[in-house]
Amino acid sequence: MFCTLNNTLLYNIRQYVARHHLLNADGKYIVAFSGGADSVCLLLVMKKLGYQIDAAHCNFRLRGEESERDELFCEELCRREHIPFHRIHFDTREYASLHHVSIEMAARNLRYSYFEQLRRDLEADGVCVAHHQDDNVETILMNLIRGTGIHGLTGIAPKNGFVIRPLLCVNRNEIESYLRDRQQTYMTDSTNLHADVIRNKIRLEVLPLLQGINPSVQDNILRMSERLKEAIKLFDIGLEELIKECVISDENELMTIDFFKARQYEYVLFHLLSPLGFTSSQIEIMAKDDGLRTGREWESATHAALIDRGRLLVYRKMERRAPMVVPEEGKYVFTQGVNITFKMVVRDDNFQFSKSPNIVCLDAEKAVFPLIIRYVEEGDRFMPLGMNGSKLVSDYLTDRKKSLFDKRQQLVVTDSRGEILWLVGERIAHPYRIVEETHSVLTMVYTHNKT
Repeated sequence: MFCTLNNTLLYNIRQYVARHHLLNADGKYIVAFSGGADSVCLLLVMKKLGYQIDAAHCNFRLRGEESERDELFCEELCRREHIPFHRIHFDTREYASLHHVSIEMAARNLRYSYFEQLRRDLEADGVCVAHHQDDNVETILMNLIRGTGIHGLTGIAPKNGFVIRPLLCVNRNEIESYLRDRQQTYMTDSTNLHADVIRNKIRLEVLPLLQGINPSVQDNILRMSERLKEAIKLFDIGLEELIKECVISDENELMTIDFFKARQYEYVLFHLLSPLGFTSSQIEIMAKDDGLRTGREWESATHAALIDRGRLLVYRKMERRAPMVVPEEGKYVFTQGVNITFKMVVRDDNFQFSKSPNIVCLDAEKAVFPLIIRYVEEGDRFMPLGMNGSKLVSDYLTDRKKSLFDKRQQLVVTDSRGEILWLVGERIAHPYRIVEETHSVLTMVYTHNKT
């Protein structure tokens, strides 16, 4: 029985690794090693299959003596198996408090950041983690409860970047049987025995209830996820075609979507916006917004989406910096990648006007320092070159077919009294134009390096 169970598990893992091209025979891998049954099994299986491995253990200092016990166990097992052992200690609670995240999220961020740094230091080909079939089922149910898209129902991927999961083909019972037959001990995290987080509640309460209805529920959920993976291959082809039709442009910090088309396919909006932090409920409201009112806006933690004349403009939120005082000539960096250079020149026979809207020339006797660079404000007016009367800047930009996003990003240069000299990149103000009597010229060069 010992040989049969061991050989079956090893065979299944070997076949799974080969089918998904997870590991190279001559590669070097780090095994995330907590000391629990799953990671112990992974460590021993990787060694048994002949891979070159190092073990990495994270002590999150969350469970007092248990944390120290687990670290000591991992160290001793690696010494016995002649496997290089690496460890790190974290102040997880301090990190969670500083970054305003849960303890679970803090531990995850710290763990994977350390693994990636260690992978680079050791020049390893990947980091192997011990997620298995039961974890996969729990993840699918968690995603379903939270309100996932179709991709969330496919569960955990065998490989994500440098993170590799060779045990996704076996379940917890098989892992424990493998260790029991080898008479190999492992550590138990007592926090996993309490239903105080979502995953534990699913493991300890929800799944037993579902198994009472159908003992094969876990196998059925996994089969469903595998069928969905195949269906999604076709689904994604159609989705990409729809995205090409709906996305007008996607450059730098601004994505422009044909809202009339996209709202017919709510999943297109979900696919485009959910990675930017927009919630399912926000996206559902967008898709059902029959008013399509210009100016209606939604925000995620990092982005904003607003309706503008039948388009949905999606952009990264940026803190609007305060006005910048320009006391004299020179180059002034207003924000990252945005700068204006001010220079005084003499108007002589060699003087020439630039045809670029980003380079302008003003009468230096009228455009007197100090000047100010700032964003356009509500109620701003100026007299565009060639006009006799003033005009609201917002009306001028509307006539120029500028979007609400463009209007919010529009810069002006004013004098110390607040009079607009230049609507940057657009037009200078008529009173500051160069006339026949102008001898001294103030040139302003606007540069916007879009990254």
